[in-house]
Amino acid sequence: MDRPDYPSDISREQFESVRGMLEAARRKTRPRKHDLYDVFCAVLYFLHTGSTWRAMPPGFPPWRTVHEYFTQWTMQREGGQSLLENVLEHVGRQAELAHLRALLHRH
Repeated sequence: MDRPDYPSDISREQFESVRGMLEAARRKTRPRKHDLYDVFCAVLYFLHTGSTWRAMPPGFPPWRTVHEYFTQWTMQREGGQSLLENVLEHVGRQAELAHLRALLHRH
């Protein structure tokens, strides 16, 4: 799906360096309907802007889908950190990592 580029987006090349980590968290139930790159960029948008899930801009996968992935990625625990924390560290997204940690420690 074509969508505008957002300042929070990651490059496709950077994404490919973490795709395997994100794919590993998926429960293999049915074929994927949405590009994992767009789902991850939507999560970055959410973390970067502090937006609400329902305010996800058009062009991203539906907010409920993005939230479901976010929930999976933040529940996975590897050495005390969530999978999403590990991925954000790997790609050097410190601002989004700080926002994620603030969200996780609030709950």
